[in-house]
Amino acid sequence: MNKGELIKMIAADAKISQIQANAALNSFMLITSEALKKGDKVTLVGFGTFGISLRSARIGRNPQTGKVIQIDARKVVRFKPGTDLSKEVK
Repeated sequence: MNKGELIKMIAADAKISQIQANAALNSFMLITSEALKKGDKVTLVGFGTFGISLRSARIGRNPQTGKVIQIDARKVVRFKPGTDLSKEVK
């Protein structure tokens, strides 16, 4: 499913226009991104939690040349599914 399909499904389920569904989805993505940038977690009970983890610096290899390279430490976004979502997917 892509963003356009998701917007159509949200609009149909919530009985709102696709423009309103698009605005709501964009707002959710923006607010979630800003919260994660500040280091906050975003928890949707039953659905899951978005958070930030620190990936340590490490040594890697360029697969084309085999040359050893240094990979810098960085922050990555993590998602941990909630209990209800996990049960639905099984």
